[in-house]
Amino acid sequence: SLLLTEGMALDRLPQTPGLAMLDLDRLDLDSYSDQAPGVQVHAQNLAYLIYTSGSSGTPKGVAVAHGPLAMHCDATAPLYDMSAESREFHFISFAFDGAHERWLTALTCGASLVLRDEELWSAARTLQTLEEQQVTNAGFPPVYLTQLAAEARARGRAPALDLYSFGGEAMPQANFELIRQTLAPRTLINGYGPTETVVTPLVWKVPASQACLSAYAPIGRPVGDRRAYILDARLQPVPAGVSGELYLGG
Repeated sequence: SLLLTEGMALDRLPQTPGLAMLDLDRLDLDSYSDQAPGVQVHAQNLAYLIYTSGSSGTPKGVAVAHGPLAMHCDATAPLYDMSAESREFHFISFAFDGAHERWLTALTCGASLVLRDEELWSAARTLQTLEEQQVTNAGFPPVYLTQLAAEARARGRAPALDLYSFGGEAMPQANFELIRQTLAPRTLINGYGPTETVVTPLVWKVPASQACLSAYAPIGRPVGDRRAYILDARLQPVPAGVSGELYLGG
């Protein structure tokens, strides 16, 4: 077994017999070749390991393979209207799987990435950066996106973005209306999904001219090669308008 770690965390880790630890901060990278290794990657190989939020219990690691991740990014690019001319503002923390969707999807279609530093950004600073960097696409947590809309309303102007996306928590109707009317992008997207189903298996995509008619922004339809079903306790599909449990597959 091998545990990858960094210098700041190394001293806090318990000493476990038989477990080798590799401190990434102490690697002598100059001793290695500067050429890309000739490694074949297969669909079932591990792409990343990320922890759940623990909202339904103790946080646990979720292993995501290259195949499902590649399928998701390939389906996400056209859904988000991304191309080589797109400029994606990368704001979301890397501890959240949505962050990996955003930078991977941008790079797979040749788009540009605008990165932020690790400081806590004010809404005013974020809006200024969106304008100065001519960002076309950006994703934020719902609460922060609402703060951006409030700041833009106070300023009397908003950056000219093509698309804002949000996810990770429910978006109330009133906040959605503030965002679409004040920030006024061409498109708004709500992404939903448990970590185990690879980022956002469901997406609600609407033009910003369309109002939200429900109490919260809907979670939308399946992305890519996926299926979604609302089933009852006997795993039978429920009629429209009847409560059930969401099952995702594909």
